[in-house]
Amino acid sequence: MPELPEVEALKDFLAEHLVGHEIVRVLPVAISVLKTYDPPLSALEGHEVVAVRRYGKFLDVGTADGPHFVTHLARAGWLHWKDRLPDGPPRPGKGPLALRVALETGAGFDLTEAGTQKRLAVYVVADPQEVPGVARLGPDPLADDFDQARLAELLAGERRQLKGALRDQSLIAGVGNAYSDEILHAAKMSPFKLAASLTEEETGRLYAALRDTLTEAVERSRGVAAGRLKAEKKSGLRVHGRTGEPCPVCGDTVREVSFSDSSLQYCPTCQTGGRPLADRRMSRLLK
Repeated sequence: MPELPEVEALKDFLAEHLVGHEIVRVLPVAISVLKTYDPPLSALEGHEVVAVRRYGKFLDVGTADGPHFVTHLARAGWLHWKDRLPDGPPRPGKGPLALRVALETGAGFDLTEAGTQKRLAVYVVADPQEVPGVARLGPDPLADDFDQARLAELLAGERRQLKGALRDQSLIAGVGNAYSDEILHAAKMSPFKLAASLTEEETGRLYAALRDTLTEAVERSRGVAAGRLKAEKKSGLRVHGRTGEPCPVCGDTVREVSFSDSSLQYCPTCQTGGRPLADRRMSRLLK
């Protein structure tokens, strides 16, 4: 799933390629991708793109005197830029193509989604805050005013485990499964430590890990073409998706806890005092 760093890079890429150009056609291929109907997709056509913004994991393409095109790529969605789109309209079928946006230059992009869950979402709205997922977002962890005191305030009274708290978009916007693993590894904290139990020193470590991990990932992704962002993300991960490999910090074996629809990775030596976590939904440290 694209998370804050990849969506930030996509925002920069699209701003460079879209701003100042006119949207001439928006062609839906999979109706399931459309989450709004008024205004229609056609309301974007004939309008110049004036800005591209990011809200958590949402991308917002704003037009002059027209609506906003807001998309969330979800778990299996992606954006593919094409300097020259194929001639003729796309054909509906069983392929991954969900929607196409064409510019007056002949360039544009496709939104695709692999798999069968179909969570890719597109909204056409007068204001991005009309999108429920945008309206409920918590603060952006890379915002200038997001300091350690703000993180401490957010976690105070949180009886959830850190892994779940970091992934809650209404608490902190933009962090998903992969970067929450990376942040907790950098902070040397168990994913199942209670968020409200952090000391001031631990909150400081978590804050530093949160900012540094995301900032470094954004810098790695900056300037990378849209088609290479997935590979760039994977190459920079130290524990997520690396079950069975040696931890790059201590050399211990990276372990995994699996759930029904996801998994997490961690290093026992760095994060749980050398003790492996039980691999079950309500995981606890093995005694």
